[in-house]
Amino acid sequence: MRGSEKQPHALRRQSALPRSPMVPDSVMAEIARHDWEGIECGCGRSAGHLVDAVRDAAEGHPAAFHALEGHAFFAQHLKPPAPAVCAVLMAVWSARPPRRATREALLWTLLALLCTVDDGGTHEAGLHGQCAAFIRTGVDGFRQELAAVPGSGTAAYAEGILEILGLPMS
Repeated sequence: MRGSEKQPHALRRQSALPRSPMVPDSVMAEIARHDWEGIECGCGRSAGHLVDAVRDAAEGHPAAFHALEGHAFFAQHLKPPAPAVCAVLMAVWSARPPRRATREALLWTLLALLCTVDDGGTHEAGLHGQCAAFIRTGVDGFRQELAAVPGSGTAAYAEGILEILGLPMS
């Protein structure tokens, strides 16, 4: 597909997704940007069924984040949908979820993605490198979370993310 064809294709996918007043347009656009049906899920099916899970996560359902295990990551290995899932999670993070339980589940998921085996070589970024690149976009928010609620679960996850990325806490 050529670049000029990608934009209308993504818009068709976005308009086909059920709308939720709880999901920011930026997150819906990020979900629509990916060809979920064309990605093999960690469970062996197409990753199309993950659209509901990432939309549920974007709505703030903490269990939806944990449901990504076995699909985007499993134990210490990333699965092919991991970069697309990570991109959506970072769009959710950028939208600043208000509930602490949602932020905690989101940060747990990002940390789980980062705690996997790096599958990249010397000349390319594997799934791990792609996820790490998406996660790096939220560094300022992780630092704010760390400072806002020291000693909390969200602060511990934010600290773990910054540590794995090799970045200072402040």
